[in-house]
Amino acid sequence: MLAAGLLFGALFSGPAHAGNQKEEALADSVRLALANAINDSRPPKPVLRDEAARARYQAWFEEMSRRLAKRIPDELSRTEFLESVWYESARAGLDPGLVLGLIQVESAYRKYAISIAGARGYMQVMPFWTKVIGDSDRRKLFHMQTNLRYGCSILRMYIDMEKGNLYLALGRYNGSRGKPKYPNAVLAAWKKWEFKPAT
Repeated sequence: MLAAGLLFGALFSGPAHAGNQKEEALADSVRLALANAINDSRPPKPVLRDEAARARYQAWFEEMSRRLAKRIPDELSRTEFLESVWYESARAGLDPGLVLGLIQVESAYRKYAISIAGARGYMQVMPFWTKVIGDSDRRKLFHMQTNLRYGCSILRMYIDMEKGNLYLALGRYNGSRGKPKYPNAVLAAWKKWEFKPAT
């Protein structure tokens, strides 16, 4: 049994490159807004207002699915992942390419990644967030949509705290505010995941 657990850990939860997000004092209004965002139980299905939006989403989905095929080989898992990335990114007012780039740097698309600091899942969310804005269930950070929701909501909060300065917000997300390595890595990865629709 122990050997099976060690094998599972080696295959699915190897160390990730996340930093140590800091637990910060939050205004009650910020804490409440984050808690409400996390507790929204709507399914992660893209809301597309018109035919042009549907066509753009479909083109984005097909391109990202092609790019992710080697990292997430199972088509159903890849579909659910991309639908959730699109939904949670849009919900938080983030570019989905930024979120995909951040995931690449944080966990290399490993659902069960755990960093040396204890951050978990795709977006490497620190477990203390489940107490601050969630229901204290750390295990949910390995649930795909929950992890993406936490990560996108937290990143949005940091962008707002830094008055739109993405470089500083990314540093804060990683616990390395003011140091260039992490923000530069995410911004470089974002360029690789940018979607440029055919004209």
